[in-house]
Amino acid sequence: MNALVQTTTRQYCSFLADLAVNALIDEVNLTPKPALVDQRGSGAHQDLTLQLMERSARSLQPMFEAMAQAALDHGFVSQGLREEIGKIGRDGEVTMLQETQGINTHRGAIWALGLLVTATALNSLKATAIKAGEICQCAAELACLEDRFIPKHNETHGQYVHKKYGAGGAKLQAQLGFPVVMQYGLPQLRASRIQHNHELAAQVDSLLAMMTTLRDTCVLYRAGEVGLKRMHMGAQCVLDLGGYATITGKRALQILEMDLMLLNASPGGVADLFAVTLFIDRVEQL
Repeated sequence: MNALVQTTTRQYCSFLADLAVNALIDEVNLTPKPALVDQRGSGAHQDLTLQLMERSARSLQPMFEAMAQAALDHGFVSQGLREEIGKIGRDGEVTMLQETQGINTHRGAIWALGLLVTATALNSLKATAIKAGEICQCAAELACLEDRFIPKHNETHGQYVHKKYGAGGAKLQAQLGFPVVMQYGLPQLRASRIQHNHELAAQVDSLLAMMTTLRDTCVLYRAGEVGLKRMHMGAQCVLDLGGYATITGKRALQILEMDLMLLNASPGGVADLFAVTLFIDRVEQL
């Protein structure tokens, strides 16, 4: 590989990593988000701040870049690639936890966006235009391969929720090709852009659309099925009233937030998928 090709490859991998990091930063800065960290405060989280989330996101840039490079090196979906990006992801998580002093800020996003950065790099080898469905399907193929080197840990919150409620969480979403993003988040984002010509309203509506349906393991862990039902119904109510662009929709969003705050129910799974939605939308456009 000559120097020019190497330089171009590094620039492309860095570009994809920047898209992923910017999606995370834009997700946390989106305001308002019910019971989530945003520019107003920490939502239902006592240990998170906007500044901490931004620092955490930026610490992941080298990890995403390394995943993109691994994809280009391997050239296709394989057990070897799955396990290499798994190791890169675990190393990235260590860096993240060092940056946050042990607070889990983006573990779910490392999984979801890591797969999608890898899938986007793979698809760029064979396609003139990157399509959302294709990169999600490629990410699903990777997610379905078991990483033989995953260390055994104590039971995670997601595993506890899976045992108690049967919710599949982030792993299942990836293995199915991110259906909540493809069927709810991305279509709503684009439909609201056309309808309201207002990017903030479109992004809030996209978040809400996914809140209407996702069995969010963060909400289930904190507030059980009651909290999940309140999230689903409250988010649907906002959209039924015309979404965040309308006065009645804004009022309904305030009620939803009060409900979730009282239940200490923070939709962290939806937040991760919203970052995924932004990443896919931008990759497809660019």
